[in-house]
Amino acid sequence: MRVPASNGATSVQAIAGTNVVLFGIDVADDAVAGLAGFGIEVDDGSGHGFQPLRNLLLFEANDVGEHPDHSSLLNPFQAFVWGHYTVDPDHDYRYRVTSLRGTAGALQAGDVVELAVRTESGTSGGHAIFFNRGPSAAQAYAIKFDNQNPRDVGAPAWTWLSRGLEEGLLDFIGQATGPTFALRGSIYEFQYEPVLQALKAASGAGADVNIIYDCIPNSAGEPVDKNHAAADSVGIRQTLMIERTKGVRISHNKYLVLLENGEPKAVWTGSTNVTEGGIFGHLNVGHAVRDPQVAASYLEHWTALSTDPDGPTIKDANDQNLPSFDGKPPAGVTTLFSPHHDLAVLNWYAKLMDGAENSVFLTAAFGVSKELRAIFEEHKTYLRYLLLEKEDGTIDTLSRDPDNVVAAGSFIGDGGWRQWQKEMLALIGLTEHVHFVHTKIMLIDPLGDDPIVITGSANFSDASTDANDENMLVIRGDKSVADVYLGEFMRTFTAYHFRGKVGVTGGAMAPNPSAPAPDPPAKLYLDATDGWTKPYYTDGDPKQKERLLFRAPPS
Repeated sequence: MRVPASNGATSVQAIAGTNVVLFGIDVADDAVAGLAGFGIEVDDGSGHGFQPLRNLLLFEANDVGEHPDHSSLLNPFQAFVWGHYTVDPDHDYRYRVTSLRGTAGALQAGDVVELAVRTESGTSGGHAIFFNRGPSAAQAYAIKFDNQNPRDVGAPAWTWLSRGLEEGLLDFIGQATGPTFALRGSIYEFQYEPVLQALKAASGAGADVNIIYDCIPNSAGEPVDKNHAAADSVGIRQTLMIERTKGVRISHNKYLVLLENGEPKAVWTGSTNVTEGGIFGHLNVGHAVRDPQVAASYLEHWTALSTDPDGPTIKDANDQNLPSFDGKPPAGVTTLFSPHHDLAVLNWYAKLMDGAENSVFLTAAFGVSKELRAIFEEHKTYLRYLLLEKEDGTIDTLSRDPDNVVAAGSFIGDGGWRQWQKEMLALIGLTEHVHFVHTKIMLIDPLGDDPIVITGSANFSDASTDANDENMLVIRGDKSVADVYLGEFMRTFTAYHFRGKVGVTGGAMAPNPSAPAPDPPAKLYLDATDGWTKPYYTDGDPKQKERLLFRAPPS
């Protein structure tokens, strides 16, 4: 849901997903002088009226006492794109955005813009999208749970970390309540006991349940050994499971198909492995599509996989009925399944990126393929956001173009930059190989009228295209879906971009789990002048481009 509003020289566009509301704020050029920032208040309908959002950064003059007041009415947000990250799905909110002028302790309210929004629902409509919190929420976790291991905290911590992802998956399975239902699945890592028990319960209620799982032999025994052990422990290996043993490097799907009276009704897919780390640890998404045609395409793929075909056979099946790669995808939902005989699909993604009109947003958990890197290396006049799992040479190379805005997973370590709590969520033992970002998301022009969202299990790599079992959704023209994905992308990107750049000598990235946080010589404070606004009004500056990208469209 996108809601524009304006008053005087200030305009605001609210972009509401399920658990995030973004604000694109703009102030007329001739009204910027003296601007201290923006206060944002929310009325959530609980009867407490408008309450200010908190700003973790303070004016130095307001840093008084052990518990200073972090109200954004006293310490305004000094950015033109901000987010409220603690909203609930399918809920009405009223917001008040106030431009503030003057100095700390003597701020004066300027334009006040009010907006009413309703967040997207996770339980109705054609799409239900569930993102967990991920380690970008590590500071909030440290404050709320004192960095305790969730295994020690119990249900409150797990529920907070899941943020609806586990619940959405279990609810999807829970629809199979009797013999008129069936579930068909293909899952890479299949180890989280509550999900296995839910599938067993569905079978026990009379539903026809069959799950293909990765059993590809390899020297490390991953994930086959743990998959076998989990299925054995619940007693479903011999009754519900189909082994995928050959023809691909890994069988990397994470999907379930729901059937009723023999007809496919809906599919659950996304990036989430059925493991503790997948559901509660690194950033992941579960995406349910309630569309019989989409579900039918997944059922057709599952049927082909269920015979444990060799590589050429499954590639032949996956290369049938592909969309035209000459232009954009058709409106609605297109499904794609790997492996293929060639890299045409990956090259198509690169072509779609290259044809963007105003923005690209990409998560790359395992690096950027040469096909996509070539597009990032071409100069464009608009912004391209890239969110990586970890710092590598990609950061330095692609950041040479200021219109490539790059961030990698990072955290606040020992010392807390002298003002925040140490963040331990990435180190707490929930994850093994991937600590921060596991999503596979590409957004093309998400703020326009014809957005493209690409999401699923494939990592936008050569291997995910021609060597692995994978699946992807390509969704064109659905602004509600784009709003959800954009909000979650920016929530995560903003957190890591801040941790990676602020207070680090020479602009170096903040560390991954192997090193302590930097120790700056002084605390970080808000700018006491209006100097913070300068890059937002400098032609060609990435911050100017971001302000113009997110602001309300001209009326």
